[in-house]
Amino acid sequence: QVQLVESGGGLVQAGGSLRLSCAASGRTGSPYAMAWFRQASGKEREFVAFITWDIGAAYVAGSVKGRFTISRDAAKNTVFLQMNSLKFEDTARYYCASSRRVGAELHETRAYDYWGQGTQVTVSS
Repeated sequence: QVQLVESGGGLVQAGGSLRLSCAASGRTGSPYAMAWFRQASGKEREFVAFITWDIGAAYVAGSVKGRFTISRDAAKNTVFLQMNSLKFEDTARYYCASSRRVGAELHETRAYDYWGQGTQVTVSS
């Protein structure tokens, strides 16, 4: 089993920044990729960004491109999400996820084996 623990969420004004962290522990061995998803109240969980663990190839969703950046510290088994120029519509619970499925469609929730409990991000307008 892998445990994922997110941190860094909070309340921020529109235009502000937050940095989310997700620390992985438990089962040894590197994941294929890690990602961030988010779920706003009453909506489905949506993809935000993923990063592959070997070479650090990253991809972010169009809705956050240019504002959010995903990165990782492989030595600390930690993935980050730097969120700048936050908008009201970014308000959601943000979840970290880990995948061991090489070749999986990493923008889809079904690609991920482990999930954290999430951290709430609230952007005031």
